[in-house]
Amino acid sequence: MGNFCIIFITTQQDSNLIFDPVFFISIHCALTCSQVLSLSLILSISQLSEVRDRTLESLNQTVDYKELKGKDPSTTELLKKIEQLEMNLAQRERQLLEKELLVDQVTRLSKPLRQQAEACQQDQLSLRKKLNDLRTRIVNTNYRLMAISAELAMKQAIALTQQQEIKERELCQQRLEQDLPPCPEIEEEWRRMLRDKKMRQRDREEREREWNQLPNGEYTTAEARPNAYIPQTDSLPLPKPYGAQAPFKPSQPGANMRHIRKPTLKHIAI
Repeated sequence: MGNFCIIFITTQQDSNLIFDPVFFISIHCALTCSQVLSLSLILSISQLSEVRDRTLESLNQTVDYKELKGKDPSTTELLKKIEQLEMNLAQRERQLLEKELLVDQVTRLSKPLRQQAEACQQDQLSLRKKLNDLRTRIVNTNYRLMAISAELAMKQAIALTQQQEIKERELCQQRLEQDLPPCPEIEEEWRRMLRDKKMRQRDREEREREWNQLPNGEYTTAEARPNAYIPQTDSLPLPKPYGAQAPFKPSQPGANMRHIRKPTLKHIAI
C-alpha cells in the first residue's frame, strides 16, 4: 500500500506525467496482478480527469468570428447559374472544335506550299547570290558615275576659265589696235607705278638737299651750329666768334610735355 500511495501522490502533483510502459513493467515485476490492474486504473482515471479539464477550459473560451453580410442564393438561382455555365461551356467547346477544324484545314492546305517552299530554298540561295552580285555592280557603277561627273565638272570649270581668258585677250588686242591700254586695270597699275616712281625721285632729291658739306670736305645731315654772333652795340656789324661759353641749341620738346602745365604768373602787390 505504501508503493501505491507514493505513485498516486506523484501523479497528482505532476500534471504532465504520462503513462510509461517501462515503468509499468518494472512495477509489474515487483507487484501482483491485482495490484498492477489497480495501478493502471488509477493512471487512466488521472489522465481522463486532465483531458476533461482541458476540454472544459476550451469550451469556456469565447470564439471570435465575423458575420458576413449578404444573401445566400436560393436553389432555383443556383440551378439557373449552373445551366448558364453549362451552356457557356458547351458554346466554348463548340468554338474550340471549330477552331481546331479550321487549323486542320489550314494545315492541310499549307502543306503543299510548305513542301514547295522547302524545294525552292536552293533556288532562293542562287537568286540571292545573283542579287548580291548585281547590287555590287550597281554600287560600283554609281561610284564610277560620281567620279566621272566630278571630273566633267572640273573640265567644264577649266573650259569656262579658258573661254574667259580668250575673251579678255581678244578685248586687249582690240584696245591695243586702238592705241589704248589693254584694260583699265593695267592702265591704273601703270599710273600707280609712275606715281610711285615720281615719289621716290622726289624723296631722293630731298635727301640730297639735306646733306651739308663741312669745311673739311665731308657731308653730313646735321644742322650747322652758329659759332659767331653780330654784336648789337658795334657800329660795324661784323660777326664776332663765341668764346668758351657758346650758346646751345635746345632739343625738341618730347611727348611728356603734355603733362606739364605752363606756370601762371601771380600778381605781386607792392
